[in-house]
Amino acid sequence: MKHTTLIAAAALVMSAPIMARSMPESTINVGGQAMYPSKTIVANAVKSADHTTLVAAVKAAGLVDTLNGKGPFTVFAPTNEAFADLPKDTVPTLLKPENKGLLTKVLTYHVVPGDYDTTKLRAMILDGNGTAVLTTVEGGKLMLMMNGSSNIMVKDEKGDVADITIADVHQSNGVIQVVDHVLMPR
Repeated sequence: MKHTTLIAAAALVMSAPIMARSMPESTINVGGQAMYPSKTIVANAVKSADHTTLVAAVKAAGLVDTLNGKGPFTVFAPTNEAFADLPKDTVPTLLKPENKGLLTKVLTYHVVPGDYDTTKLRAMILDGNGTAVLTTVEGGKLMLMMNGSSNIMVKDEKGDVADITIADVHQSNGVIQVVDHVLMPR
């Protein structure tokens, strides 16, 4: 009996890594699709029905390779609805080849080097007496503040504010924070 129990225990220990590998990844749904932490920012974003405008803009700006890179990056990702709230013809104008520089500036203003989940952001806000400042890849500043007890707001250099609506969508090369407005640099 003792020998059988020992063999059963050994078999259980040896099969543990196999069972762990077959366990599904913990995901968050964005735009009706699961976002996998083992995939890059771009690999996940292209699946989101809520981010087709952002993906088209990233492609038009030639930023796919960058956002597929090692990172880590934190992307404040505006939804299609956020882009639709911009003045009429803004998006089609930005997507024109002759406006690639401006498009790149706007998009890289939504990207911060580093991996900033909401736990880190809240701690920074508390340490900053209610405000945290992040420097974007574009070189501009984003100010973060609490909107109530749990939601984080992001304020751009023009004074417009976006709420993080889906938080901490972890990627292999960073994290996405979904926002409800397009942030604009000066």
